[in-house]
Amino acid sequence: MKGHVITFFTQQDRRHHGKPLGEWLVTLAREMKLPGATLIAGSMGYGHHLHLHSSHFFELADQPQEVQLAVSEADAERLFHRLRQEEVHVFYVKTPVEFGSL
Repeated sequence: MKGHVITFFTQQDRRHHGKPLGEWLVTLAREMKLPGATLIAGSMGYGHHLHLHSSHFFELADQPQEVQLAVSEADAERLFHRLRQEEVHVFYVKTPVEFGSL
């Protein structure tokens, strides 16, 4: 199947509707019955402001996170429509791919 891998980049302390944004995105994908979503915790990274984000032993609030989904074109359109409705502000990368199961 042809579609897209969508990767959202955030950090542990970003919230939407009271939930960590990464967790909220995974929950939204499940509610929308998208084929799957994975939340990946990073140890270090930086964004467009060049501020270094990292996880520390005592403080995980600034820990970088990625949420990845492999979806069809139609599912990608539905997802982005919903994110615009929710007024979610998050950086993403959308890459065309072919995916499937063997």
